[in-house]
Amino acid sequence: MTPRGRRHPTAAPTTRPSTLVLGCGALARELIELVDRNGLGDAVDVRCLPAPLHNRPEAIAPAVEAKLAELAPKYDRVFVAYADCGTGGALDKVLHRYGVERLPGAHCYAFYAGLAAFDAIAAEEPGTFYLTDFLARSFEALVIRGLGLDRHPELLASYFWGYRRVVYLSQREDPELLAMAERAAERLGLAFEHRPTGYGELGTAMTRLADQPATTKTNTTDDEEAAA
Repeated sequence: MTPRGRRHPTAAPTTRPSTLVLGCGALARELIELVDRNGLGDAVDVRCLPAPLHNRPEAIAPAVEAKLAELAPKYDRVFVAYADCGTGGALDKVLHRYGVERLPGAHCYAFYAGLAAFDAIAAEEPGTFYLTDFLARSFEALVIRGLGLDRHPELLASYFWGYRRVVYLSQREDPELLAMAERAAERLGLAFEHRPTGYGELGTAMTRLADQPATTKTNTTDDEEAAA
């Protein structure tokens, strides 16, 4: 998935969007839906980095920093729709330099389920493989082909030897996605559980953007030149 922006089918806005939401490509559909749901319309510009960055978490912080350097000076407020996502605190160091907030928690499973609820799910069964709507939809591409299991199915037992179940944390009611998640669990040979979460802390964050209009710039770096 390439970086993308929010596009509106209505007439061109008379003013530029005041807020940038820079997010993970795995959240693109959800972010755009929440922008519409909260009536943010042309006030928010959603840009997403490629979802496969999650296969290389060490690349997330540099990619976010590059986009912030390019885009942040153009907006009054910036919010980053990532959790830590395996960066080991590297993303937080970048965001601190820019004065930008991110989603709470270590990963999308935590902010969808809620931090306390996720901790309880993980403690209940540490050997849990998690799916979201995006991962259920992209399971073949990101897990099977991404791990090379389409070419070397014998590696499945090695990759997933410690797992006991799949928990599908669903954002919306969708029988097709539920069936995809069930097939994913079957493909991995694991028990299956479905726990609807809705949008969790992602929804809360987007509602807060709607409730708190941008008034000042959040970018605190020295470079204030807008990139082309």
